[in-house]
Amino acid sequence: MREPVRVYADTSVYGGCFDDEFRKASNAFFDEFRAGRFALAVAPLLEIELRLAPGAVRELFDSLVPLSEQVDQTAEADNLLQAYLAAGILGETWAADALHVATATVTGCRLIVSWNFRHIVHHGKIRLYNAVNAVQGYADLGIHSPPEVLRYED
Repeated sequence: MREPVRVYADTSVYGGCFDDEFRKASNAFFDEFRAGRFALAVAPLLEIELRLAPGAVRELFDSLVPLSEQVDQTAEADNLLQAYLAAGILGETWAADALHVATATVTGCRLIVSWNFRHIVHHGKIRLYNAVNAVQGYADLGIHSPPEVLRYED
């Protein structure tokens, strides 16, 4: 079996499991995680946001945490966040969204998955996040919605 792909799933993917529009792909993503295709990174910001989520979302998160890798929010992630803000990718109001991307980047995740098409999975933002990553000495980060990373059988 191949080494699992290291992934950071933001808050929207967990919540998506309980949303009519996003349920199928979000649950399929977590099924592939449980099957060992993905290694899931969990950061403090994600935990804080999910503690404020509805009960079913918290229960899902709590069931997945023991199978996940806990990663720290570091000064390195905070510095990369500041570089994103300085580049004008997002304003301070939406800094938490950029912090998810920064944390995924500095902890060595290959992918971040999100349903946030305004601040994360947006063609212009992806290019800018990865441009700042390159300037700061980091590898490109794959930024996708859950359906884009699922394995499909023909």
